[in-house]
Amino acid sequence: MSPADSLSLEGRVAVVLGGTAGIGLAIASGLANAGADVIPTSRRLDAVREACRQVESIGRRTVMCTSDVLERTSLEQVRGRVLSEFGQIDIMVNCAGSAKRTPSLDVSEEEWDSIIETNLTGAFRACQVFGRAMLQRGSGSIINITSLTSHAGFMEVAAYSASKSGVLGLTKALAVEWARKGVRVNAICPGIFPTPLNEHWLGNAASGNELVMRTPMQRFGDTRELAGAAVYLASDASGFVTGTSLVVDGGFLASGVNQ
Repeated sequence: MSPADSLSLEGRVAVVLGGTAGIGLAIASGLANAGADVIPTSRRLDAVREACRQVESIGRRTVMCTSDVLERTSLEQVRGRVLSEFGQIDIMVNCAGSAKRTPSLDVSEEEWDSIIETNLTGAFRACQVFGRAMLQRGSGSIINITSLTSHAGFMEVAAYSASKSGVLGLTKALAVEWARKGVRVNAICPGIFPTPLNEHWLGNAASGNELVMRTPMQRFGDTRELAGAAVYLASDASGFVTGTSLVVDGGFLASGVNQ
């Protein structure tokens, strides 16, 4: 198999949770462009409808269904619908998430619990639901989305940082447990990509300027630049890769003194 052929996702079926906006939508489109049939799903029906339209415009098949990582039954319904329509699930991307910037002393237990429940417990719930189908089939690729805050401290996002650090640990634990059963579990760690989730950071001139300054490439990323990482981790090209986090950050985590 040539390197180009090993990156093809022809004949694969991918579910992208949180796949209707921002990073998730960019990854869903990237997987479809690589040949996969893609089911982009989230809580809002209008967003699901538009994301599915984009997948179909690429020439790939999809089904329209909403999902909520807070509700196991919702995820099981998506799994059942996809298996009924396509007969298999080869790829699952965990991109649903929430974030809020609050000084740590002011974070309520309700806010903490909400972010942990969505970002960490929701990711684990999704891995259980879709991982079960993959383990029964003996193959599959799960891709979780971590964060720079999994590796470095950021101001006033303690709950988000804890949740995403947990997703990194979850990725490694499941990779070790499921490797012999044919299921690979990896993560993508995005750098600074403007999305609706982080507009409260980037809208602040001081924060935005510091983030650019600390990124050696001296710019924010374009969400489309994450598609290649997702295609690689979903494809046969990464057949011996599991338990790792692929960092796509313009050099942010490698950075020391930039000037």
